[in-house]
Order: sequence, then C-alpha cells, then structure tokens
Amino acid sequence: MACRPESDVEKDFPILSTVFEDGRRLVYLDSAATTQKPKSVIERITHFYESENANVSRGAHKLGAIATSEYAKARETVARFIGAKPEELIFTSGTTESINAIAYGWGEENVHPSDEIVVLVSEHHSNFIPWQQLARKCGADFKIVDVKPDGTVDLDVFRKAVTSRTKIVAFAHVTNTFGVIHPVREMIEIARSKGAVTVIDGAQSIPHISTDVKEIGMDFLAFSGHKMLGPMGIGGLYISKRRVNEMRPFFTGGGMIDNVEDNFTVFAHPPEEYEAGTPNVAGAVGLATAIEYLEKLGMVCILDSDRTLLEYAYKKLDKIEGLTLYGTRDFEKRIGVLSFNIKGVHPHDVATILDAHGVAIRSGHHCAQPLMKHLGIFYTSRASFYVYNKKEDIDILVDAIKDVKERFS
Repeated sequence: MACRPESDVEKDFPILSTVFEDGRRLVYLDSAATTQKPKSVIERITHFYESENANVSRGAHKLGAIATSEYAKARETVARFIGAKPEELIFTSGTTESINAIAYGWGEENVHPSDEIVVLVSEHHSNFIPWQQLARKCGADFKIVDVKPDGTVDLDVFRKAVTSRTKIVAFAHVTNTFGVIHPVREMIEIARSKGAVTVIDGAQSIPHISTDVKEIGMDFLAFSGHKMLGPMGIGGLYISKRRVNEMRPFFTGGGMIDNVEDNFTVFAHPPEEYEAGTPNVAGAVGLATAIEYLEKLGMVCILDSDRTLLEYAYKKLDKIEGLTLYGTRDFEKRIGVLSFNIKGVHPHDVATILDAHGVAIRSGHHCAQPLMKHLGIFYTSRASFYVYNKKEDIDILVDAIKDVKERFS
C-alpha cells in the first residue's frame, strides 16, 4: 500500500502547529510517553459530549440508547484491531489498571506459595510492581530474568528461567526504554510448554505493530489508548476464553451484576462483569476513532516510518563524540524509540536545553529502574517518534544535542 507523506500526516494534528514566542516550532519527540491526537479524535470526543452524552445500559431514553450503541461499536472496533472478539475485550483506564486487574482478579485466585512469577528486568514498573506485590502477598517466588546490554532477550536464559513451578510469565512485547521488540511468539511458546500463563504488556507494541492475539497466543494483553493517538484514561484488557472463567472481578459495584441478593451476587457475563461503574464512553469512542485513523495510515507504514527515522537518527548521532546510544542496532528489532546519554551531562539538563530548542523529549529512568540499575546507567534521555514525525525533526534534535555538547564542553 502507498504510505502518506510525513508532512501530510502532520497537518492532521493541531498541536503540532504550535510556534513558541521565540519563533521555534514544537518538535514533539515524546510519543512513547503519550501521543498527540489527530483532529478526527478530538472532534469525535467533542461530538459525543455535544450530541450523544448519556450513561450506557441504564436509561430507557433515546440518548441512552445512542450512547449504548456507540459504546458497543467502539468495543467491536478495538477488539477487531487486536484480532479479538468483543466479549474478550474489557475497557479499562489503561495498561496499569489492566495489569492490576489480572494480578488481583486472576493472580490472587490462582497463585500459591509453591509457584513462581517470572518477569524481565526491562519491564515498565506497571508490569513489574503488580507481580512483585502479588508474589509477596501469595508467598510465591518472584524471578527476574536479565536482558542483554542491548536490551534484547537471550532465549536460552529465558528458557532456563521458566520452570514447571512458573505460574505467570509477564513481559512487554516492546520495551518502553529502548524500543526493543521481543520475540513474543517464541517466549509465549516457552511459557506455555511449562503450563504458565502469559501476560503481555502491549502499551508500546500495539501503536506500532499489527497485533493478532489469536495468532500470537497470549492469555492476557494490556494496552493504553493514549499511546496510540487516543485519549487518556481509556485502554483495554484482552482475556482469552481459556482464562476468563478463572477470573474474578477486580472492581465491584453497579453495572456489572445480573442479580443481587442480601448474601450473594450473581455477576453479569463478560465483558460487563469486569466493568463496574460508569464507563469512559467518550474515551472508548475516541479510541475507536484513533484506530480507524491508524488503519487508514496502515500499520506497515507506521512501523516502516519508525525504522526509517531511527536509522536516520543513528547515522546523524553516531558522528557526535561522547554520545552513547542504547538498544540493539538491528533495526528490524526496534520501533522508533531512541535512548541516549551525553558524557558528563545529566539527562535532565539535556531535556531542558532541548526544550529551549522546541524539542520535547523524556529524561529519567522511564519507569524502568530495575533495568537502569542492571545496566549501571540509572538515567537516559529518550526521544521517541511516531506517525507525525519527519526527518526534519531529527535534524533539529541533532542540532540541539550539538548545542548541549557545546554548552558543557
């Protein structure tokens, strides 16, 4: 398929037309933290609140019926995007809530003192702390598998770590620190061969890589809408049919019941069983619109753009003395995430100076302190690219980094 030109895509995002008081334009390179929103998503959310706003599955009035219908359509769109059925998709506030729902809704029911929980050292805190805390609560062993210095997984090391005692294996499809794509299918097969349940953090993968949950074969998949052009406060949790009856609701309350008696409650069928309270309907329809936008661009084009920009950035930055770039140089195993350090300069200082150039990046440990400590680097600067970025953005980034070097020389 033909991919849209970068400059054409940029026009769809109102915030990218921002020009600061000194005349510098916004160069947004922090999409791994959150993406900007196209006009279609903004307008869809506005339209919901202006013309469709009502609570779902509660009122008998016309507006309630419209909101309920649009919410159901949104679920169908999001589920289709990941190759799932609507009843297998739970709307949540995002990846963090989704993983906690698994840890407490499935983990507390099924993990015992004799079991192990296995994670990678490179996990985002959202896919590390819930399992650490579950292991402490249940008395299970919490096992951390190291990665190579370039952020990739050694499958032999991973294979040895997963044993017949392993109950849960949790890892990101793509790391948020270096943008490394893990061999998810092979890792899931290793886990399944030992009878372990697999939990995949898809926060960084679903925005960049075409995902089919049935083909990949995970038990659970968590993701966030705001990292894929959708609004904040909405995300999803895929629960495979083989696991759904092993779960209990993480939250309880209105909207997730079939019948309530004095001494017991009969819960509704999934997905309603796991969606207590008033859902984020505007977020759901906004996420569905974001997915429609991504599909028009084409996921193949998005990943190709990532790698083109990443390779271009490496060629430019490799020429700068004292700059360390992290992550494998096999760009077929990467998305558009670029972590780096400048010798003698703290990443926070780097980010501050780049901001003066209009360049927005992330600095710090990127919610991955175990990985940083494992690699002995503690902090990095991180530039991350998405559909609206272009080579000119990389050029401005490189010039700004050169300015950092000059200021600290």
